[in-house]
Amino acid sequence: MMSTHINRIFLLAGLVMSGLVSCQRVHREPAITVQELKRHVHYLASDELKGRYPGTPGGRKAADYIRQEFAEAGLILPGDEGFQTFEILLDKKPAGDLHFRYNGFSAMQGTDFTPALFSSTGRLHAPVVFAGYGFDIGNGTNPWNDYRNTDISGKWVMLLRGSPEPDNPAGRYAAYNNDRDKVIVARDRGAGGVLLITGHQEDFPAGDPHQAGAGIPVLYITPGVANRMIRAGSDTLSLLKTKLDSLKKPLSFKLAGKLDASSGVEEVKALTQNVIGYLEGSDPVLKNEIVVIGAHYDHLGLGGENTSSRRPDTTAVHYGADDNASGVAGILELAGRLEAMRDSLSRSYLFIAFGAEEHGLLGSRHFLEEEPVINGKYTAMINLDMIGRLNKKQNLQIGGTGSSVEADSLINLLKEDRPFDLALSAPGFGPSDHASFYSRDIPVFFFSTGPHLDYHTPFDTPDKLRFEGMKEISEFIFDLLIRLDKLPHALTYREAGPKQGSTGRHAREVSLGIMPDFAGVVKNGLRADYVIEGRPADLAGMQDGDIITAVNGKPVMNIDDYMFRLSQLKPGQTVPVEIKRGDEVHVLLIQL
Repeated sequence: MMSTHINRIFLLAGLVMSGLVSCQRVHREPAITVQELKRHVHYLASDELKGRYPGTPGGRKAADYIRQEFAEAGLILPGDEGFQTFEILLDKKPAGDLHFRYNGFSAMQGTDFTPALFSSTGRLHAPVVFAGYGFDIGNGTNPWNDYRNTDISGKWVMLLRGSPEPDNPAGRYAAYNNDRDKVIVARDRGAGGVLLITGHQEDFPAGDPHQAGAGIPVLYITPGVANRMIRAGSDTLSLLKTKLDSLKKPLSFKLAGKLDASSGVEEVKALTQNVIGYLEGSDPVLKNEIVVIGAHYDHLGLGGENTSSRRPDTTAVHYGADDNASGVAGILELAGRLEAMRDSLSRSYLFIAFGAEEHGLLGSRHFLEEEPVINGKYTAMINLDMIGRLNKKQNLQIGGTGSSVEADSLINLLKEDRPFDLALSAPGFGPSDHASFYSRDIPVFFFSTGPHLDYHTPFDTPDKLRFEGMKEISEFIFDLLIRLDKLPHALTYREAGPKQGSTGRHAREVSLGIMPDFAGVVKNGLRADYVIEGRPADLAGMQDGDIITAVNGKPVMNIDDYMFRLSQLKPGQTVPVEIKRGDEVHVLLIQL
């Protein structure tokens, strides 16, 4: 086996020969400097990289640059010369032989109808039932069940989108107006397919390509198509909607003819990568304790509706200077600073620039799910995400301080004589890659200067950054790392709040206490990647790797089904949860 020093030389030489490393910059001053921070940010947030979207040439150029910098700093590049490649879903698009025929009328795909991105592939020739808004609301003084006394088994179900109160986001119907949720309600009652009617001035919804398939065909249709189908009876779509909105009662009926239609979507995938550099400690025992120092390098590319841009109607480079070229610049400078004193470091350090964070922490999740690139135990994770907007009115935010017993005392020792104040937050969970590590019982520190008006817009540019503040923050983190290195033992983990968040329409009152397979690796079920000790699923006997196939008697095919099922439950309930464990099927009774 090559020594660390010789291995480093060969790796660097190989990258030089491949054109990845500029020999003129191999020997650099190890100090953290404003000049170097600017150099990193101005390249990563340049027009050339076009927003660093995963799977694009700009994203790959960013990864190449980071790998080059790790090599120049003298780090070992594990894996595929520092790359850990994984596949991500970028988009979905209509696919297959799509058709729509009703009583002699043929509709055109893309003009009259289109598959929902959460549709499953399939064809159905069956009667059609109009079922209003597709509600099944049994609580309160005014229940509304559009399926009462209506047989929809094996049939197409035509539904209005939204609710009778579209301008009341806090109203009674707000929790029931999501398209996919309506489809699941219909599917539970045996529907063979669903037609969702768009508004009169509305294009087909862009949709979220990351929503899982609903298990049945789902088509968006225009009001014109809906009217042609309904007019076989005595009403029009407009009249039906007016009645529903005023009466707020079911108005369901079977249409006169049969619909022969098909739906299909195909996934558009791409490869991206984490970029990893390793610095081995000098102590023969403590070097097996690894501190992870991470920052995501991806951003939103050119923006658009299928990204989290706050200007979804604008197609322009989203530079992501603060989010998160600033954090990447920080870890690159920390890598050089620590490598310069490697002989005095007891513990080992793994520097990771994560890919696809903006797609749901995919890079950090992939890193933890794969075989370790370096043998050892991860004892802490330091995450830098948006550290570029420090000013006199803004504190340095440090999250995760409750996730280890020693964190507060360490920070108290370091906070004196700093040109900024600290805003400490105990919870270990948060909207960045450290959450993946906290979910695995690893102490975390999350550094950020917080959001701003340019966040996720094309206006997050390098000229807005406070590079002197970035330097001060990076030096603070360096001092923290040195303190961690000198501790006689690893940080003592302690739980600091929930290990998963409640977001969007499925913010819920209950949790089983698992980290689910967000990537959807398993089909026809939801894998519990990690079962949290002492939480309801663990107490009922669920194990890591179990696949949830039903909750409270209702099927679970994917993460979206699972979230919807939980949203229907209340604290204190005991519900049966069906799981697959290898070839065995078990039913667990879980007390919520």
